[in-house]
Formats: sequence, structure tokens, C-alpha cells
Amino acid sequence: MLNRFARAFITRLLTPVARLALKCGLTPDAVTIIGTIGVCLGALVFFPRHQFLAGTLAIVVFVFSDTLDGTMARLSGRASTWGAFLDSTLDRVGDGAVFGGLLLCFAARPDGMLTAWFALACLVFGFVTSYARARAEGLGVSAANVGIAERADRLVVALVATGLTGLFDLPDMVLTVTLGILAVASAITVLQRMAAVRAHIVAAS
Repeated sequence: MLNRFARAFITRLLTPVARLALKCGLTPDAVTIIGTIGVCLGALVFFPRHQFLAGTLAIVVFVFSDTLDGTMARLSGRASTWGAFLDSTLDRVGDGAVFGGLLLCFAARPDGMLTAWFALACLVFGFVTSYARARAEGLGVSAANVGIAERADRLVVALVATGLTGLFDLPDMVLTVTLGILAVASAITVLQRMAAVRAHIVAAS
């Protein structure tokens, strides 16, 4: 949902930045890689230390590279299958770092195991959701935009909850509840994509 409504606005906002980056000699692939490294460092350096606000701000700075690189590719005429593959693959790395950082934070605390399990569930179901779409497309079935919790939805909700917890020193229960809801929503999304693919296959047979 957020992916559909926000991407066009963010693209317009980042177009001048994309033009400047191209003038500086940066390539779309370089921006993709730099953005992923930044997200991973922000999540894995700050989150395990319970520095949620700093980690979230660092991630937000780099997470827009996910749109910036595509805008640069279109402006420069360098859009390619390889660039799309690289972007999609490194997105999974960044997502894994975000939920992995939260997992490391709470797994190290005696009272944080429930939150850690929810973070692990978000991590696993997030990957399965992406795999289900990719596998469906490999079978010639579109599973895009199927499900109640797409990648952008999950990432935005997780980062907002984490950032607000750090900013206002909210109890960790806020994150526990948020990650629990995200885990359930991600699991439902997997089931929805499986059902959509099965329905398509049955209808075509």
C-alpha cells in the first residue's frame, strides 16, 4: 500500500538529487551498494546497543537509495535487468539487517526473548514473502501487490516504531507489540500469495 502511494511522490522529490549524483559521477549500482552498506551499519551498529533513534535516523538517510538508484537509472538510460536484480537482492540484505539488529538487541536481554522471537519471525516471513513473489514470477504468475503487508509497509512500520521508542524513551513493549503484529501480517501475506498462485494455476489448468 505504502509502496504504491508513496513511491511516485518520493521519486519526484529525489529527482534533483539523482541528477546531482549523476553529475558527480556516481552510478545507480554504486548508489545501491552504498545505500545497503549504510542501512546495514545503521541497524547492526546502533540497534544492538539499544540506540534506536540514532539507528533509525542512520537507516532513513540511506534507505531512500532504494528509490534514488532507480531514478538515476531512468534519467541516465542505464536501467537494466542486472540493476533490478542487484537492487532487489540487496533490499533483502538491508531488511535482514534491520530485523537482525533488533533481534540481537533483545536476544541479549533476559526479558527480551519474546521481542526477539517476533523480530526473528518478521525476518523469516519477510524473506519468505519475497521468495513467494519471485518463485511465482518464475512460474509465470504475478504475485506483485498481493497481501496486506508489502515490503515498504513492513519496513516503514518497523522503523517508525523503533524511532519513536528511541525518541520518546517508550517502553520496549511498544516494539514487542509492533513486531508481533508485523510477524502476523507477514505470515498472512505469505498465505495470501500462496493462495493467489494456487488459484491462478487451478484456473489455468
